[in-house]
Amino acid sequence: DWSSDVCSSDLLGDAEQVARGLFSDERTRLDWQAPRIMLPKNQVKLLLNMLVIAQSTIPRGGVISASVSGEGETLLLKIMAQGTTARIPPALPSLLKGESETGTIDSHSIQPYYASLIAKAEGLHLTLDLEGDVATLIATRS
Repeated sequence: DWSSDVCSSDLLGDAEQVARGLFSDERTRLDWQAPRIMLPKNQVKLLLNMLVIAQSTIPRGGVISASVSGEGETLLLKIMAQGTTARIPPALPSLLKGESETGTIDSHSIQPYYASLIAKAEGLHLTLDLEGDVATLIATRS
């Protein structure tokens, strides 16, 4: 039942299957390190959106790692994207804060903007960092 806040099925297990479908190409490999637990559906939506956003940081492909730890106030959603040409697209940091530099949201900016709305609704704060060839996107409590 996808209408309830927490489904009776294993939402992270379901999310892993969706994520594996997203990264079924030969350029990007998914390293799923999240436990098979139930999370509120908005947190699962956020995690999946973070995976798509992370993919945009490694345009030539690489490895994307997803991990989930803690719960409630200690919840940590972490996505690491490693690739030889890792970069942060210019508009991405402001979109993850729920802001648009141009004042509009288009097909290229909707994913990170939507993720910012989900994070805000869940009381989570998104951060994005680039160090060398690794982009790290984290959602934690504010």
